[in-house]
Amino acid sequence: MPTIHLTTVIHAPVERVFDLSRSITLHKRSMSHVREEAIKGRLNGLISENETVTWRARHLGKTREFTSRITEMRSPEYFCDEMEQGDFSYLRHEHHFKVIENGTVTIDIMEFGVPYGFLGRLVDRFYLRRYMSNLLELRNRTIKDYAETEKWRVILD
Repeated sequence: MPTIHLTTVIHAPVERVFDLSRSITLHKRSMSHVREEAIKGRLNGLISENETVTWRARHLGKTREFTSRITEMRSPEYFCDEMEQGDFSYLRHEHHFKVIENGTVTIDIMEFGVPYGFLGRLVDRFYLRRYMSNLLELRNRTIKDYAETEKWRVILD
């Protein structure tokens, strides 16, 4: 099963980083290049444990829908979202937050399964894993940009 592990240092308080990471509004901004929009479930604000969101976006040349649920949450140190419906055979994304002297370390661990047998594994190996990593990195750069500047106030105030 493919696993992506991403660590990001953000010079901001853990509570702010945690809340920005679960903001539907900020997620939409970070994924504007694929026209991602929340179409069902939690449509804006901060998603909480046991809530779902269905996203619609254009990925890999096709409009796709993806529904995830927040299955675990321990504020402000951890939350996990898992796919309920979508193109993957399985997707679990853990978000960890650790306080450091000058801010927060975020650790993303994303595991996913690809359908379509051997062909799916080839697509994963040569393209999909890098594509998903790039999406996570872009999302974290956006969170970092908002958390480390006054932009966070637009999302959380």
